[in-house]
Amino acid sequence: KEIIAQGGYVDKFMGDAVMAVFQGDYHLDRAIESALAVRTQLESIREMLSGVPYQPRVSIGINSGEVVSGNIGSMALRRLDYTVIGDVVNTAQRLQATAQAGQIVITASAYERVKESFQCASIGEHPLKNKEKPAVLYQVLA
Repeated sequence: KEIIAQGGYVDKFMGDAVMAVFQGDYHLDRAIESALAVRTQLESIREMLSGVPYQPRVSIGINSGEVVSGNIGSMALRRLDYTVIGDVVNTAQRLQATAQAGQIVITASAYERVKESFQCASIGEHPLKNKEKPAVLYQVLA
């Protein structure tokens, strides 16, 4: 509901992962607001479950840029899904994989666009799968 509240949509569920897409004006800000709300919700759930062995955690990667969107798949196999694909999407997944539990990780270019609106901290350079150079990453604090 935090994604929808910020004007995003859930593109797909992949195991215990969720891929959300935000479009239009201030899409990056709205994606970050949504991520902060998800993290806050999970923190409140964890407080209610203190002492219970299962403690839900979330790691979030956010990227921004041009993607290819549309019905992707095969008509012959009767398997078409509306989705987004491209390097921006792949990088977002790599950011999520890099993020520690509770972290919201963004690229340096995303940081430059939101640094006036959100408190962020550099987490340094990190190698990302299928990327030639390490990426400078930031975590969103608030």
